[in-house]
Amino acid sequence: MELKVWDKEGKVVDTITLEDRALSDEDYHLLYLSVKAFLDNQRLGTAKTKSRGEVRGGGRKPWRQKGTGRARHGSIRSPIWRGGGVVFGPAPRSYYHSLSKKERKKALILALQEKINQGLVRLVEEIDFESPRTKKAREFLALLSGDEARKILVVTEDSRENVRRAFSNLPDVRVKPVGELTTYFIVDSDLVVMERGAFSLLWRQEDERSTTNID
Repeated sequence: MELKVWDKEGKVVDTITLEDRALSDEDYHLLYLSVKAFLDNQRLGTAKTKSRGEVRGGGRKPWRQKGTGRARHGSIRSPIWRGGGVVFGPAPRSYYHSLSKKERKKALILALQEKINQGLVRLVEEIDFESPRTKKAREFLALLSGDEARKILVVTEDSRENVRRAFSNLPDVRVKPVGELTTYFIVDSDLVVMERGAFSLLWRQEDERSTTNID
């Protein structure tokens, strides 16, 4: 498999040879676990309902025990009453869980591999702008994608303020340095535009079973 390298003018300047690799069911399951862990860790876990002991009122018996013909009740805040407490309702908790470092690295590589297999990765020699202009950023993406409506992930080798500001006004574009990249960001994108240097840093984490020849 060959992956083309583009310049900022939209011209192919080089190619990278990669080993063809199809993902297995175990690989897809690891991707699922990685994405699930990321989404779960975004949850605040602040949902809370009141039990019958926390609901205000209901301190007296609503009516006498016998002689009324009605069912026996001790409090109007019983869970079977409207406005009463909630049985087994949610309580504040942490949803945090994580994968091992090795699993996270592998999931990241697998997500990128799947995008490459689908032809949804564009390697660029360098992504940089002299000034943060939205027009320049839009034109740059149009050369690579041809479809500005898609969700695009831009990955740089390091954090660059000009690049971040140039794409900040484009609602369907997310910019991340390779050090902040996660499996979710790759899976959630329709197109990955990545600097060659960022790709080289990330692909070094691939296990020894996969060989990559970068000229």
